[in-house]
Amino acid sequence: MRKKSRRQLFENVKVIDAGAKGKAVAKAPDGRVIFLSNAIPGDVVDIQTFKKRKAFFEGEAVHFHELSDKRTEPVCEHFGTCGGCKWQHMGYEHQLFYKQKEVENNLQRIGDIELPKTTPILGSKKHYFYRNKMEFSFSDSRWLSLDEIKSNEEITDRNALGFHVPGMWDKILDINKCHLQENPSNDIRNFIKDFSIENGLPFFNPRNQTGLLRTLMIRTTSIGEIMVMVQFFRNDAPKIELLLNAIWQQFPKISSLQYVVNSKGNDTIYDQDVVCFKGRDHILEKMENLQFKINAKSFYQTNSDQAFELYKITRDFAGLTGDELVFDLYTGTGTIAQFIANSAKKVIGIESVPEAIQDAKANAEQNQIENVEFLVGDMKSVFDDEFISKYGRPDVIITDPPRDGMHKSVVQQLLKVAPEKIVYVSCNSATQARDIELMNKKYLVEKMQPVDMFPQTHHVENVILLRKRD
Repeated sequence: MRKKSRRQLFENVKVIDAGAKGKAVAKAPDGRVIFLSNAIPGDVVDIQTFKKRKAFFEGEAVHFHELSDKRTEPVCEHFGTCGGCKWQHMGYEHQLFYKQKEVENNLQRIGDIELPKTTPILGSKKHYFYRNKMEFSFSDSRWLSLDEIKSNEEITDRNALGFHVPGMWDKILDINKCHLQENPSNDIRNFIKDFSIENGLPFFNPRNQTGLLRTLMIRTTSIGEIMVMVQFFRNDAPKIELLLNAIWQQFPKISSLQYVVNSKGNDTIYDQDVVCFKGRDHILEKMENLQFKINAKSFYQTNSDQAFELYKITRDFAGLTGDELVFDLYTGTGTIAQFIANSAKKVIGIESVPEAIQDAKANAEQNQIENVEFLVGDMKSVFDDEFISKYGRPDVIITDPPRDGMHKSVVQQLLKVAPEKIVYVSCNSATQARDIELMNKKYLVEKMQPVDMFPQTHHVENVILLRKRD
């Protein structure tokens, strides 16, 4: 007996919404939701499903009967394959609309939260070339297009320096021009690729764990500083020096040229030694009257202009008068803590990554900020009764957790400490809603401000002010 196919074709279906993870949303005749990756709201399409679940389908549009008036022409030649800017085909004003809608829906549906008067999402002035950090991967077996695969011609140019194809850990899409980071980013990447090919430097093969060139990271700052870091798979000193000297000579404006030799199975550098080849071991970023050192392992918001706006909103929501004790949970490198320090009596930042706290302390010293203190530790273990007994009961708590949100024990401790105000900064409004629901009986959502940090993507930040109920 033949197994019934899970694939179905639905014809003349109107796409009605944009959902989580950048997926477009349509509905099947039986009312089940269909998630699509290659359509936008307003399109009328035929849909071929490839996955069926109890409550929904996943599929793709295989024919377009009508194109949405929300569409715009993507600027990038790699759109549709790269996967990095999934909303390039949607006008920016519509991107903002669906981001705001997602934040509000998550808070109301997941958190059952009564929202204050809606404040429009803060869009980014830069729609492209806004990122200050990009990471690229080398490969000796680049991703081939369908036309290349179908052709009978022998393909000899298999080297790539670009991005992982979505869902393909070992396939790299070669990038000619990326629209996310300002030049000289594209010039640096293309020079490194061309020079390496001309000089026979072998590109990495992730399956076989062979080759020399592994990854490339480029960081830039708003004051024009540039960091380039090349990751090599093995310590071949003559070839490493050949490439790095060529980069330094070609791009004299580079502030920091570094490298890593990493022969382990994955390409994370946080447990590796970073070697400074030329220049400084860091670059500098400025925000208001503050200066921050950024090294190869530092966490720093990847949209500098919007980070400034995000921090101003956070400071405004905190409403500090200069007399408050403030806890900054998940402080990272302490940027928010230092940004608000001048408005508070004292700020204490907590973070689990030791290197981040080292950066925070160094930056505070550099900025001559004396009313901040930074501590290392797992939040759910450190932020306990003993901590409160030692450092005092805060007037305001700022929390900026990772995408998974806060651990339940951290939320319970927040409720126990019960500061007058909590400012919750989040890059995932779903987990933010989950956490706030647990605090809903004691805290009221007084203000909310979504901020678009990543144009052309579905990602959105959200800042909420929680005030203790009477």
